[in-house]
Amino acid sequence: MALDGAGWHPAAWREPAARPGELFTARHWAGLVAEAERGLLDFVTIEDSLGPQSSHPTEPDDRTDQVRGRLDAVLVAARVAPLTRNIGLVPTAVVTHTEPFHLSKAIATLDYVSTGRAGLRIQVTPRPNEAAHFGRRTIPALGAEDVGDAEEWDTPAARELVDRLFGEARDYVEVVRRLWDSWEDDAEIRDAATERFIDRGKLHYIDFEGPHFSVKGPSITPRPPQGQPVVTALAHQSVPYRLVGGSADIGYITPYDNDQARAAVAEIRAAQDAAGRVSEPLHIFGDLVVFLDGDRAAAEDRKARLDGLAGEVWSSDAQVFTGTPAELADLLLERREAGLSGFRLRPGVIGHDLEGITRGLVPELRRRDAFRHAYEADTLRGLLGLARPANRYTAV
Repeated sequence: MALDGAGWHPAAWREPAARPGELFTARHWAGLVAEAERGLLDFVTIEDSLGPQSSHPTEPDDRTDQVRGRLDAVLVAARVAPLTRNIGLVPTAVVTHTEPFHLSKAIATLDYVSTGRAGLRIQVTPRPNEAAHFGRRTIPALGAEDVGDAEEWDTPAARELVDRLFGEARDYVEVVRRLWDSWEDDAEIRDAATERFIDRGKLHYIDFEGPHFSVKGPSITPRPPQGQPVVTALAHQSVPYRLVGGSADIGYITPYDNDQARAAVAEIRAAQDAAGRVSEPLHIFGDLVVFLDGDRAAAEDRKARLDGLAGEVWSSDAQVFTGTPAELADLLLERREAGLSGFRLRPGVIGHDLEGITRGLVPELRRRDAFRHAYEADTLRGLLGLARPANRYTAV
């Protein structure tokens, strides 16, 4: 489940069920995650950004009829973690401009707070106004002609920027992973009799040197309960596919049909092989925006009404589904044949479609023996069938 504000449709906050006055409260987020956990979902992702949302792909806009502003996703996840028991918590973190050392200990802390249910969604930003928050470098401004349809980033200037941002993201993930391993699992002794809390020989410098970062380490936070919290990323095209294949545990893709899904899966698997990770498990989830109602006409009418409020027919980077839970179950099971491990669903209107997923789709899938009846593991890695990895620095 992908959570963002009142929902993924820009007019979602105007629906009667939306309660826009609660969007920036802990109660709102706790309620959403609790409902997702009642539906036995693997995890929720929480959106974040370094600036207000915008209808333009690279610049801020001046719209006042859409939700603007987000709470810090990592802090939201930390707030709701003690209120949940099984569901994974995967906040988004923008890695452009921010420090991998700080993020590594934030996610490690979240893993402790949630007792092993933390993950991370890596995101980059090409927005010059967000670079200006930090003042350390400039990002070249790109116009609509650079981005093209469906955010293809199809000019030389755009491709150069994408290569740079995702190259930095790959190094960022590598630094974060090394920092998580910089404490061996038994580095803490906690022996009052010998007056030793820690075995200093089991803390390791990571000594990372790259074109984007130079990080010595070690971390100041012990190795997380999962060893390595789950790293995820959204990918639309070849460059981010390489990030997923080389660095992530889960990649989210946005196919509109089975042929697109197969092509994306094949490209990510090829990138995984090229990165020497072919023996490592890597899940590929399909993203869908969903509007669910008891009959298709009602879902289509609701989407059309929201489009009217937004002043345009709204589309997304992902396929937009309008229909019944049974029809969505048909689509998911069909698309699974294209090689997808699972799906990340984006509720069009959270106040309506969240329960459409947990109380409509989930029982429908369960009737088809395609969904769990109870949580089978205590950690997010366990839910996803990912083993706890060995520490790279532990002596043989």
